[in-house]
Amino acid sequence: AIAEALAAAGAEVTLVSGPVQEPDPAGARMVRVESAEQMLAACRRALPVEIAVCVAAVADWRVATPADQKLKKVGGEGPPVLALTENPDILRTLSRPGPERPGLVIGFAAETEDVTANARRKLSSKGCDWLLANDVSAAEGTFGGTESRVQLLRADAEPDLWPRLAKTEIATRLVARIAAHLRGRAEAAG
Repeated sequence: AIAEALAAAGAEVTLVSGPVQEPDPAGARMVRVESAEQMLAACRRALPVEIAVCVAAVADWRVATPADQKLKKVGGEGPPVLALTENPDILRTLSRPGPERPGLVIGFAAETEDVTANARRKLSSKGCDWLLANDVSAAEGTFGGTESRVQLLRADAEPDLWPRLAKTEIATRLVARIAAHLRGRAEAAG
């Protein structure tokens, strides 16, 4: 919804996406990937950009040595032991200071408890400018649903709590905030 809302607002959008069942958003250039490493490489190829919106829930870990074929049961041996290795942190990487850092980096946090506190920690540890956090506990019914309740966090402000909204409306609100931010930056620059 966010890529489509940005494109509808006139942004040139490149959407780097893992395997999903969603249709391609209108107006976005699609780049399909299958791993966190591929996603980071595709994001780096898309730089420089003015804004990076990082919504993917990339796994923190991956199998260190993927098998070339199916791992079959062997009578009486039990399950195989899989060694894990850390996936690249795409949000943190894009947020690092440097000449290719986007002017505005927005991350997302899916939390199940202490949403504001955990999101504040993530905002600080990742180095992004904004973080949109939502409660994905079972009681909220966010995953697979059409609505969510989010809060927009910035390092220099109190959390902005949004009411429960359709996910498309959340995207529209976020794009309006981005546009206002860019206008403010342009006016400040003279």
